[in-house]
Amino acid sequence: MSMERVKAYFRKYGMEERIREFDVSSATVELAAAALCCDPQRIAKTLSFSVDGQAILVVAAGDARIDNSKYKVQFGTKAKMLSPEDVEKMVGHAVGGVCPFAVNEGTKVYLDVSLKRFETVFPACGSSNSAIELSIPELEEYSGLLGWVDVCKGYQ
Repeated sequence: MSMERVKAYFRKYGMEERIREFDVSSATVELAAAALCCDPQRIAKTLSFSVDGQAILVVAAGDARIDNSKYKVQFGTKAKMLSPEDVEKMVGHAVGGVCPFAVNEGTKVYLDVSLKRFETVFPACGSSNSAIELSIPELEEYSGLLGWVDVCKGYQ
């Protein structure tokens, strides 16, 4: 159902055909990179957090990790990831297919600066075997982001 929501979302923009579906899982950065034959850092992973009981998504490069001190400065609280059950309930997508598209109302989306190194990246599309290649300006446009953040470490 989540994949269908994302397809319908991109259909409004004439982009549904750009969604790639795989015969193999793309649920992790490594699996997605293998399915797409690309470098893992170009996978735009969507991390789900709870801030004051509200879902916050941070889309970051595949090689980036959350820096707890930067996160606390940005959001005013310790990084607390949502449980798999809460992700689906609050965001609208299951773990492995979480993306910033066609999310539940009230979900806030942020893009991490770790993505700015690339011309294009590959976020998931609502299922554990899908992705779409988007330029950074397209990701900005279609993710409905509230802004860019710098909350990661460990990337080049």
